[in-house]
Amino acid sequence: MTNKFSELRSRMSPLSQARAATMTKTMLAEMPLNELRQARGLSQKMLAEILHVQQPSIAKMERRTDMYLSTLRSHIEAMGGQLEVIAQFPEGSVKINNFSDLESDVAV
Repeated sequence: MTNKFSELRSRMSPLSQARAATMTKTMLAEMPLNELRQARGLSQKMLAEILHVQQPSIAKMERRTDMYLSTLRSHIEAMGGQLEVIAQFPEGSVKINNFSDLESDVAV
C-alpha cells in the first residue's frame, strides 16, 4: 500500500522532522547549475531559447567549473534570478558590489 508523504512525515518524531527540514534547506541552498535549472522547471532547450544560443551551449556551460561572472549572471537571470557575489569570512559575510554594473545582456 502506498503512503502519502505527509502521513509518513506526521509519524516522524519532532527531532527527525526538524533534522529533515534542515537538510532540505541545505540541499536547496546549494546546487549545481543543472539542478537549479531543473528545479526552476526549465529544460536545456528552453533556457537556450531564452539566451539565444544552441542547446549544446547550455550543456557545456553546466559542466564548466570556471566561467566569466557575466556568463553566470546571464544564465541566472534567464532562469528568473539575480546573481550576487558574497565573500564568506569567519567574522561574517560581505556582498561584493563591483559586479553590479556589469551588462546583463552579455552573450554566453
